[in-house]
Amino acid sequence: MKCPYCGFMQSKVIDSRPTDEGCSIRRRRECDDCKKRFTTYEKIEDVPVMVVKKEGTRQIFNRNKIINGMLRACEKRPVSTESVEKAVADIENSLNSSGVREVLSEKIGEMVMEKLKMLDEVAYVRFASVYRQFKDINTFYEELEKILKEKK
Repeated sequence: MKCPYCGFMQSKVIDSRPTDEGCSIRRRRECDDCKKRFTTYEKIEDVPVMVVKKEGTRQIFNRNKIINGMLRACEKRPVSTESVEKAVADIENSLNSSGVREVLSEKIGEMVMEKLKMLDEVAYVRFASVYRQFKDINTFYEELEKILKEKK
């Protein structure tokens, strides 16, 4: 580590301790040349998940878009904001732990619908009607029939 005072490239670690609930490490260092002390922080580098849209464009994953879409679907329904945030956190954790750096927007949409189906069936149908672009009442009815069959 380069000394911020004299620019010497060698230093030794005097003390290390975790910070930010174990998400980073604070290191106290001493320059081998000028003997001055300085602090460095080490943390895991976040590589963002890229979302591949239908038209082929790519965007950085944005959890707020999912929260907003789910909250719109859950409007005037007995679904708490906390349960929506937990569902989005589950989706985000699933994407991050998969190790995949690019994911199709369709995959995220399916994950959202799965979570909504568990939270509230009406919110699920609302989201599905927009997401799957129901063309007519028959498509809507077919989706409702699927839900009823799953319940039995």
